[in-house]
Formats: sequence, structure tokens, C-alpha cells
Amino acid sequence: MAAILLAEDDESMRSFLKRALEKAGHVVVDAGQGDDALAELQLREFDLLLTDIVMPGMDGIELARRSADIDPAMKIMFITGFAAVALNPANRTPQEAKVLSKPFHLRDLVDEVDRLIAA
Repeated sequence: MAAILLAEDDESMRSFLKRALEKAGHVVVDAGQGDDALAELQLREFDLLLTDIVMPGMDGIELARRSADIDPAMKIMFITGFAAVALNPANRTPQEAKVLSKPFHLRDLVDEVDRLIAA
């Protein structure tokens, strides 16, 4: 079981992902935008930040950078339809971050989260 901070601006997607991860045994705190997720990170520790890249306000890349500064041990995974954006070195994404491209099956998400947490 891991403590996961989920940042996704699409409410239905966020709810769907949260339920799937909780069903897999994880504790999930969700946020609809980067600023809200960063505030949650300052309240408690998480094992994993699972974030969309494209969000209003603070995007997922900036959230990942700031989160890595606050908790360098926390693992980071991007869920996005724009994998090339996350992988662009100019974006200075945290080196250890993983990318899961949309669309994906929920089983794939849970498997990837479990692998990343175990690593």
C-alpha cells in the first residue's frame, strides 16, 4: 500500500483513477490542479506523485519539479497524452520520473504504480 498524490484536472478521470488505485489498496489524495496538489504535499508525505501534465495554472511538470524539491525521495509518474512534452530535456523534469501515455487501461496504471513503488 502506498500513499499517492493524484493531480488531474479532469474530474471524471480523477475520480476514475482514484477509485482504481484505492481498489488496488493504495491511499489516494486527489487534487484538481497543481497548486492544490502542492498544498497537499506540504501537509503530509506521499510515496508517489501521479500527475497529468496539461493542467490549468501550475502544470504537471512544474508541480513535479517543486515536489521533487520538497521531497526528493518521492517517486513521480506522469499520465499524459503528450509524452514528448514530458520527455523533452528542456522541461527539466525530474530524472527518475516515469511517463504513462494516455489512453491506458486501468490495469496498466495499477501495474506501473506497483512497479514504481516497489523499485
